[in-house]
Amino acid sequence: MITQYARLHEKTAGPVAKEYIRQLGIRTGEWIEGFYEQDIPEPWSLNDYVDVIIDLKNSIGGHFEVSEVHPDHVVVKAGRCPFGDAVKDAPHLCMMTSSVFGGIGARKFGYAKVNLRKRIALEDDGCEVAIYFEPTDKEEGEVYKDLPITPKQGNPFSWEEDAIVMLNEELHRSDKMIEQLLGELESLRNEVDQLKEKNR
Repeated sequence: MITQYARLHEKTAGPVAKEYIRQLGIRTGEWIEGFYEQDIPEPWSLNDYVDVIIDLKNSIGGHFEVSEVHPDHVVVKAGRCPFGDAVKDAPHLCMMTSSVFGGIGARKFGYAKVNLRKRIALEDDGCEVAIYFEPTDKEEGEVYKDLPITPKQGNPFSWEEDAIVMLNEELHRSDKMIEQLLGELESLRNEVDQLKEKNR
């Protein structure tokens, strides 16, 4: 359901769909983070961070493993995506991985830059993700920093007013485009029916 929605959403909302996924991943990562904090004392080490991102991805059906751990960055690889082959129909879902990894990294270490080096969604034979914890020009990537943190007992899915307004406007636009598409399909069906009648 998620992949099919994402595929439709990308076609109707365009580039904004990627930002939706990014925001959802940041908030989802914060929510999931809370389940691990009960067992990991602050401050987290790099090994703690890697253990968490590997565990959460594998817990939802992925097959991720640690490739490299350096003082300033880590690299993880995957042979299977949690979304399966369906991710090839909605490659912007990879932003979920980027924003979950980046969001947790930014909250725990103050900064994260995530480069999706390889992606199953783009027909690579596996995924390879590098996460840097200090600003660097070595690689491009999505930067995560200065992220708002939900107060304790709060709800990370309580979105700011401006984000809600943007979502509402884009979803309204999506609905209009879907209505237009359905209208065009109905017109096409009527034309086909008319042609059938003429050929009888």
